[in-house]
Amino acid sequence: MLRFASLASGSGGNCLIAEVRASAGATRVLIDCGLKLTETERRLERLGVAPAAVTGILVTHEHGDHASGVFDFAAAHRVAVYLTHGTLAAMRQEGKVTDGVRIVIVDGRQSVAVGDIQVHPFTVPHDSREPVQYVVSDGASRLGVLTDIGTPTAHVAACLARCDALVLECNHDLDMLWSGAYPKWLKQRIAGPFGHLDNGGAEQLLAALDRSRLRHVIAAHLSQQNNRPELARAALARAMGCEADWIGLATQDEGFGWREA
Repeated sequence: MLRFASLASGSGGNCLIAEVRASAGATRVLIDCGLKLTETERRLERLGVAPAAVTGILVTHEHGDHASGVFDFAAAHRVAVYLTHGTLAAMRQEGKVTDGVRIVIVDGRQSVAVGDIQVHPFTVPHDSREPVQYVVSDGASRLGVLTDIGTPTAHVAACLARCDALVLECNHDLDMLWSGAYPKWLKQRIAGPFGHLDNGGAEQLLAALDRSRLRHVIAAHLSQQNNRPELARAALARAMGCEADWIGLATQDEGFGWREA
């Protein structure tokens, strides 16, 4: 059985947990860890997970809201870190890599097994060194996680096809972004082809997917300044042809609770 939950989602820090239980025990991975060590531990315990029970951390890219807590947590709890060559190089350059932590290099074109979890990385357009996002599976159900992508692509749509659950970036509403207080350069970066996915882009991508197995769709990585939950939910609901309240929401303070894929 594959289940998943979010510890936090947004520019203040991102962390998601996926768990597969099998006869030999449970495998648990974090996807990103952009929270301080004590906060990650607190939020895991809120979900009923002992920090030492985490098997590995899958890192999408080096930006602080996704990776600032990775090596602190890994060193404290003897957890392996999975990341691309480019992400590792960027984190080394920034002094964010702790000696003694087990590191596994991820190839964006090749799957890897972490215990009983099958991990399928895929490349995305984003302004970082070598970013990837992930689909994780127990062999029967598939969870797709997509945050921090500038432009929907056919490759991404193919990788996310026939997922049972999808956590999808809805970073901003374009009108709110362009009329807001951010400086012009930051607006251009966020809305650019290597920035973040707006509500309309998320709707476009979701509509292009094979959605035949989707039972969970969750709007994630919402900007607190440039988006509103009702706008993000409405966009994804249009793509799904469902009521807006069926769409889940990942928040900065609470993430979301356990769901079974």
